[in-house]
Amino acid sequence: MNNITELKHIARSLRKEILTMSYAAKKAHISSCLSIVDILTYLYWKEMKIKPKNPNWQKRDKFILSKGHAAPALFAALAYRGFFPEKLLGNYGKNDSNMGMHPESGLVPGIEISTGALGHGLSIGAGMALAEKINKTKTRVFVLISDAECDEGTTWEAILFAPQHKLNNLFLLVDYNKLQAFGTIEEVLNLEPLKDKFASFGWNVFDVNGHDFKKIDTMFKKIKHLKSDKPNVIILNTIAGKGISFMENKLDWHYWNLDEKLYKRALEELKS
Repeated sequence: MNNITELKHIARSLRKEILTMSYAAKKAHISSCLSIVDILTYLYWKEMKIKPKNPNWQKRDKFILSKGHAAPALFAALAYRGFFPEKLLGNYGKNDSNMGMHPESGLVPGIEISTGALGHGLSIGAGMALAEKINKTKTRVFVLISDAECDEGTTWEAILFAPQHKLNNLFLLVDYNKLQAFGTIEEVLNLEPLKDKFASFGWNVFDVNGHDFKKIDTMFKKIKHLKSDKPNVIILNTIAGKGISFMENKLDWHYWNLDEKLYKRALEELKS
């Protein structure tokens, strides 16, 4: 088990890798990637039951990155966790690469399903969780969605479906950075009061700083002692572009790429 200091070190390394991949490929939704690094680090290094050398291990926990446009963050986490050699990350975004703009099942070890068309990950995850329930396994299913996916009708269908079937093995993680492609959540489609909405639909609701490993750890320990047949939603209060001052909470970095000057500046910020 990794302590908080180790998790912070891993997260910093993943952020550096994401910047390098994006700079080399001149692709990636960088700010969307950086906002989820910490929760990926916690899940893959501390929380989930996985075997990187045996990615199809039958008793594994399963992870779905519904916000597939943040694929570089997942690719980096999988490589650093040992699912495949880190040097292969240099292929990201190249012609005929198995690592494109979105995760594709069957091309990269550790990818459960292909994602990217927003609004489908939770529905698939709920189906997977139901299958695990029917088969009486201890497998948990983790689904990470963007807050913008809460604008999608399919998301709310799954939010209704999960409590109906008592899917307490389902964990929905909402990357609540409050920005989407063309504006803030408040401007595009206000989601508040988000916690109350989930609670009214019959979910266990947790609200945490998505960049604070200590608070995330405390929350997961609390969930483990919870006796409930409800599905679990964790609202991660995050910052788009977390870790890079000139990217944080800047809508433009949903699409912008780094030039050499900004790339070096970003790396220097992570070193400090």
